[in-house]
Amino acid sequence: MGPVMIDCRSLSLQQDERDMLAHPLTGGVILFTRNYESVDQLKVLIQDIREAAGKPLIIAVDHEGGRVQRFRPGFTRLPAMGQILLLTDNDNDADALSYACGVIMAYELKQLDIDISFAPVLDINGVSNVIGDRGFSPRPEVVSRLAGCLIDGMHAIGMPSTGKHFPGHGSVVADSHIDTPVDERDWQTIQQQDLVPFANLIARQKIDAMMPAHVRFAAIDDKPAGFSPYWLQTILRGKLGFDGVIFSDDLSMEGAAVAGTYPERAEQALAAGCDMVLACNNTAGAQAILNGLPNTLEPSHRLSRLSGWQLSATAEQTYQQACEVWQRYES
Repeated sequence: MGPVMIDCRSLSLQQDERDMLAHPLTGGVILFTRNYESVDQLKVLIQDIREAAGKPLIIAVDHEGGRVQRFRPGFTRLPAMGQILLLTDNDNDADALSYACGVIMAYELKQLDIDISFAPVLDINGVSNVIGDRGFSPRPEVVSRLAGCLIDGMHAIGMPSTGKHFPGHGSVVADSHIDTPVDERDWQTIQQQDLVPFANLIARQKIDAMMPAHVRFAAIDDKPAGFSPYWLQTILRGKLGFDGVIFSDDLSMEGAAVAGTYPERAEQALAAGCDMVLACNNTAGAQAILNGLPNTLEPSHRLSRLSGWQLSATAEQTYQQACEVWQRYES
């Protein structure tokens, strides 16, 4: 399975996209709202993607709930994770609602042969507008608990989880889509706050994949986390003991521009420790990566862990129960 995840421009595949899917370095596709018109149309698109690739492929989407839910008509409208505490009266109800959201998200996507939703967001719901209510709470221990429940729901259906954005994007104002955020805080502060949900869920063996932030932690390392061997290898792999898949965040984002050209961004992210890099929203950039990286690049053995997860035997019943939970709060 190749180390590059690409995207598609519209509701159906174009010829250049078919050629890119067949490229030996392509190992994944991420879907966006522009790729969705109806459930039936998306089924056809996904089937075409898999046939054009002709090899194992991870199909992904950002389907968190709230403002980051790529498919809406025909899908349950999930709440933003930051709304869960506002909708519920106690910890037990909040845990149950978070679990139900994980179940619904996973079940509805798996019905369409989508392998993963890039969720949950483990960022502290702090000062970042781009994170905002995508985060569960301003309190690290609450993020850990509710995100763990969401992951349990995903796992109950048969979908792996992806924690993002390591080691935390919620405490910087700048949006890495359009800027290069710099976090000036020291290691101790980050360790005691933003890093807590990541460390807790890794220790509990709940996280299957991780996505680092395009944030530079200036007091700790001069590279954004997604290009930093220190963050990905010394801290994430070494200190925290994470052995799952590491995805880069989108290399077309402004926060990635500090790493150079598109091939240079991919090379640095892979060298830092990413197993797969995302090249989205810029077809020329994605083509440059596929053409610029060596075809003999050794694929990560970890990537195969995310494909081929089957629906659990009790998936349909679990989904119906989760829908009943969500209907108590849906307005």
